[in-house]
Amino acid sequence: MTRRFWVFIEQENGKPHQVSWELIGVARRLAGEIADEVAASGEEVLVEAIVVGHNVKSVAEEGLKYGVDNVYVVDDEVFAHYRNQPYSKALVEVVQKYKPEVFFIGATTLGRDLAGAVATSLGTGLTADCTQIQMGAIKEGGPKLLLATRPAFGGNIIATIVCRTHRPQMASVRPRVFPMPDQVTEVKGEISYEKVDLTEDEIGAKIIKIIRSEKEAANVEYADVLVAGGRGVGGPEGFKLIKELADALGGVVASTRPCVDAGWITYDHQVGQTGKTVRPKLYIAAGVSGAIQHKVGMQDSDFIIAINRDPKAPIFEIATVGIVGDLFEVIPAIIKEINASKEVQHA
Repeated sequence: MTRRFWVFIEQENGKPHQVSWELIGVARRLAGEIADEVAASGEEVLVEAIVVGHNVKSVAEEGLKYGVDNVYVVDDEVFAHYRNQPYSKALVEVVQKYKPEVFFIGATTLGRDLAGAVATSLGTGLTADCTQIQMGAIKEGGPKLLLATRPAFGGNIIATIVCRTHRPQMASVRPRVFPMPDQVTEVKGEISYEKVDLTEDEIGAKIIKIIRSEKEAANVEYADVLVAGGRGVGGPEGFKLIKELADALGGVVASTRPCVDAGWITYDHQVGQTGKTVRPKLYIAAGVSGAIQHKVGMQDSDFIIAINRDPKAPIFEIATVGIVGDLFEVIPAIIKEINASKEVQHA
């Protein structure tokens, strides 16, 4: 018997989403967690991936570099652009053929739309928007199952969910929750092409025209430098100062949930349990109190600078450097020093 851990490789126009590689790293770790159980039963465990699209061989080849045993490819012109119906049909057919035990999909805009449709068609459960993943037995001596943890009730509690009997055990996982795995030194996996019979006439939704937004969404998840504003910025005007510092550092503006709820800034900047999870090299938290809902989304940052007037603010508990002071005095002083440093470098 073969126990398969699967990852959906999300791609757009042949460009893979990095969450796919993060999930392959998770799948490899989980496969290791059941190694003893597999060895005792004489079973085999495989980490595999599936990609759907058109002219996506290069995406599959990149997947092999992250150590998967097989990449299943569904390649046809009908899959050139994402639509729920053809993509879910493709995944469902191939899943039913190979019967993976666990199936991961990134909790991106595309992944959230796709995962629910696939789980429904397969008649299995889906734990959405996960922030922690592990394998564990729910009773002593029992088999190890997927333990998928996610925020619930608006981030006020953390729930660990188990799919006891239905397969595959499915979970969608947030980008940047887990680190990028290293590529393997020797590629051993193989690419297999799967045929899914589907014509354009069978698809209810048609793509008439693709209109790109003139305003690009904030790339918070994969920014190396983030400057986050909390309620201490006082309002939308306060985020102009946050952006000025972010621009000076070549970074991106981030935010806490209360600022988004108040309409001071758009949701694509939100970091936290109900926002995005980030792992930047530098995270500056200005006027951020440090509620647990926000900290879980940014606590894995390499270097954290906290600026707050309250010396007892919880954000200082995880800060690498803490500055007790008024952000409207501290940030202009930092920007001044940054600009002065740039002038010296250019002199």
